[in-house]
Parts: sequence; C-alpha cells; structure tokens
Amino acid sequence: MAAEERTGVEEARELAEPPRPSGPRLVIDDRDAFLAAVDELDAGEGPFAIDAERASGFRYSQRAYLIQVFRRGAGSYLFDPPAIGEMSALHRAGEDEEWVIHAATQDLTCLREVGIDPRRLFDTELAARLLGMPRVGLGPVVEELLGIHLAKAHSAADWSTRPLPQPWLDYAALDVELLVDVRDRLAAMLDEQGKAEMARQEFQAELDRDLQPVRAEPWRRLSGLHTVRGARNLAVARALWLARDEYARETDTAPGRLVPDASLVAAVRAMPDSKRALAALKEFNGRASRSQLDRWWAAIEAGRATEDLPQTRVAGDALPPPRAWADRNPEAAARLTAAKQSLAELAEARSLPVENLLTPDTLRRLAWQPPAPMTAQTIGTALAALGARPWQVAETSQRILDSFVEAAQAPVRAEELDS
Repeated sequence: MAAEERTGVEEARELAEPPRPSGPRLVIDDRDAFLAAVDELDAGEGPFAIDAERASGFRYSQRAYLIQVFRRGAGSYLFDPPAIGEMSALHRAGEDEEWVIHAATQDLTCLREVGIDPRRLFDTELAARLLGMPRVGLGPVVEELLGIHLAKAHSAADWSTRPLPQPWLDYAALDVELLVDVRDRLAAMLDEQGKAEMARQEFQAELDRDLQPVRAEPWRRLSGLHTVRGARNLAVARALWLARDEYARETDTAPGRLVPDASLVAAVRAMPDSKRALAALKEFNGRASRSQLDRWWAAIEAGRATEDLPQTRVAGDALPPPRAWADRNPEAAARLTAAKQSLAELAEARSLPVENLLTPDTLRRLAWQPPAPMTAQTIGTALAALGARPWQVAETSQRILDSFVEAAQAPVRAEELDS
C-alpha cells in the first residue's frame, strides 16, 4: 500500500510506544496544590478524563489511592486522595462537563466517596462493547484506535504504597492522557453506526445504578459455602466470616489476605474440637491464621453455641437453572430457546454482544412468566420493569413477542438452555 493511501489508524500504528513526559511525573498531595490544579483544569477545554487506582486485593476498603485527571488545554494531574481529603472542588469545576472513564462502574463509587460525582458520562469501555469491538480493555482499545501500545504491568499493584514508584505514575497518567482521543474516535464510530443514542442511555443507566447494594447476609457469599451442610455448621461459617470481616476492617486489609475463603470453609468442614486442633489443620492457612488464632477459635465456639441458627436455604427470586426448564416448565423452555436464537441473530446483525442487547437474566425472567395478554406493548412494559433501557425495549420487544408466539411446544434439549 502506498504511503498516501494509508489510513490514520495505520499511520498511528507506527507509534510503538506512547509519548514520554519531559520530566518526572509528580503526585499532588497537599490541599493548596490541589486547588491550584483544579483552577488550571477549570481553564482547560472539553471533557474531563478521569481514572482511579485502588488497592483491591490488598486493602479492605475500595477507596481511591490515586486519581488521575486530564483535560485538553490543562494537561494531566495525579492526585493523592488520602492526603488531600475531599475533592468536591474538582467536581464543581467539571459539574457541567462530560467525564470520560474507562469501565466507569469500577471507579464511580470511590470517586463519589471523595466528592466527585459526574452528571454526564462517556464510558469508553462500554462504548467499545456497543461497537462490537472484540477486545474492550483500555490497552487493546488504545492500540486498535490510536496504534499505541500501553503496557498494563501495574494494573494489579498495591496503590496504597507510598511513595509510588515512577513507572507506576507513568502507567497511571497514560490511562487518562489518551482517553479523550479514544473517546472522540469511539463517539464518531457510534454516530456512524447509529448507536449514539443507545450509548447515551447506557451511560445514564451507569450513573443511575446503585453500585453498593446492601446485602442482608453478606457472609453467604463465602466461596465454597455450598459445600457446608447443616444449620450449625453454617452458623460457624457465619461467625468465622464476621470475625474475619471485623479484623479486616480494623486493619484495612483485604479479608482474603488474612485468611482465604477456602481456609474458613476447611475449618468449618473439619469442625476442630480444640484450639490446638484448629492450629494443626494444615488447610487453615493465611497470614493471620495463627497470629489471630484466639479470634478464630472464639468465632468457632460462638457459632457452636448460638441459638440464632441461619436458614439452610434462603428464599429468593432466583429462577431454576435453564437446564431444568424442559421438565419444570416446558412452555417457558420453548419460549426461551426461540427468543435466544432470535436475539442472537439480531445482536450479530447489529454488531452487539447479545448480553448488551438484553441481559440473559432479563430474557429468562420474561420467558418464565410473560405478561398476559402478550403484545409488543405489554412485553415492552415488562422489559422496562426489569430494567431494560428504552433502546433495548424498542430493539427487542417485537422480536421477543414473535418468538414467544411461534415457540413450538416440542421438547427442548437441555443443552440449548444451559447458557
């Protein structure tokens, strides 16, 4: 291909590495410097690109330990939230502007904790999904659209480390310095494919979503709990989980780094009869398994003694697994099979992941108990009640109706449902 015929993306691919800063990147960790940076960002133009680094897997909290912001005409800034405190001044500077975030649901909670609560959002990861891009991580998207390779070596680092190493800061800054360019490319592609309104609704749904639902019994999320039998053993599992959670909160340490889930479950299954026996249990490991042995043994004793026994089965709104539908509700099984095929065809035609066209859980709930009478309008109303966005209702309600009406009553193969 002649040089003059190459596209902008192909030319950009010759840039193997991102541009380098002229000097070392600095972290802003005092209030006055933060407010001065906010003034500079306020004088910039266009959207605010923002990212946050947490210490997931290292700390109990999901707070931000570094917040990176970029705006054209102002540049990039690295903020230390624990040192600065609340950052609502930054929110006010961008209150009427669009905020660009990659995978926004991962960062919105910790941003809101420090006073940054975007009103307008452009999620580059979600936009890439809606465009049917095969890989939607920031690195692959930047490489695809800008031809620049981003190293992701520090994505799982402990960002509570102080001082932060310079290579980490370079990595963090690049996550926002290229984000507005990526946003512009994606926005143009959304317009070209007629998906701009679709994306707008999805972005708003992310802003409106409750990202911190309160769980009635969070201990039931203990990995491996399904292997524990009996109310008494469940009471011990609950006591161990609560003891670990309390200690993790006190020390701001990720619970699994103190004692892994598998160790708690192993202790419950073994049900040692003494503290010595617990200490001798080789499956009971972790950095705090022995140093806090009294704590864990007290929890086991409390679980054994309590009269407040948990239910062995928790009532919920979960549907039966699709594999069981053919026997338990063959009409629903037929509806689900027909609708899944129809929506898969539509998703392919629209270059969308089928789960973004309509979540599998929404389709299952509608197939299990459709509205009566069944019309495109009643199905659309039911979809909206289940959380579907207006564009999803418009795209799928008639197709679902047609699938339900045409669904045969013949037996459905279980393998067609178990997905």
